[in-house]
Amino acid sequence: MGHGLLQGKKGIIFGALDQKSIAWKVAERCVEEGAQIVLTNAPVAMRLGEINELATTLNCEIIPADATSIEDLENLMTKSQEILGGKLDFILHSIGMSVNVRKKKDYTDLNYEWMKTTFDVSAISFHKVLQTAFKQDAINQWGSVVGLTYIAAQRTFPDYSEMAESKALLESFARSFGYHYAKKANVRVNTISQSPTVTTAGSGVKGFSDFFGYADKMSPLGNASADACADYCVSLFSDLTRYVTMQNLFHDGGFSSMGMAPEILED
Repeated sequence: MGHGLLQGKKGIIFGALDQKSIAWKVAERCVEEGAQIVLTNAPVAMRLGEINELATTLNCEIIPADATSIEDLENLMTKSQEILGGKLDFILHSIGMSVNVRKKKDYTDLNYEWMKTTFDVSAISFHKVLQTAFKQDAINQWGSVVGLTYIAAQRTFPDYSEMAESKALLESFARSFGYHYAKKANVRVNTISQSPTVTTAGSGVKGFSDFFGYADKMSPLGNASADACADYCVSLFSDLTRYVTMQNLFHDGGFSSMGMAPEILED
């Protein structure tokens, strides 16, 4: 049941693919909390996913956009404001893709052209979204932008491959652009470092199921679910977190603070 935390607010949700997507859960929670939203994803993802079903359920519109295309992003920002009847209050960036991971390329034998694509899709797109919104003055005072990341940006997880560097870049963009957007319009920019989560994208990482279990045992509270992450996103979009910006916020049941858990040794 909603509490009206986002009543009257307007936002764009990037990355809802199917019911496993964190972005899908965030979209549902935002609407439940009173927000009006626009959904967006790349055209290819829209063909593969179930985003039309979500749009029907939430009574919202979809604007296809390739997040690496400035032209698409400019159109997205303009049309979203027309549809929603005003400037935006929040944006969720939930985008990540590595061809090297999909093709099971070893980290010591990466295809560099694919790596450039990984960085563009997974990280540089975040800067492009922010820059496009910044130039159009598309976000209201005290608005909020959140990008989803992972602890591999700080620590080594070998099978996460160059997605680790992508997330490190994403987090750096949040800090750097967070300064400029705060000075311009009090807009805050943060990243959420989420627990391993059973999503279509995450499940494609080698050894994901084993690591999911490991992280769950290492985390005193257990792995944070996609639904719990959606709750956290809502809190960052709300007026209750107006002075939180340029932060990488761990939402991982305590995993990021652990050294060793006795539960691991019991197996």
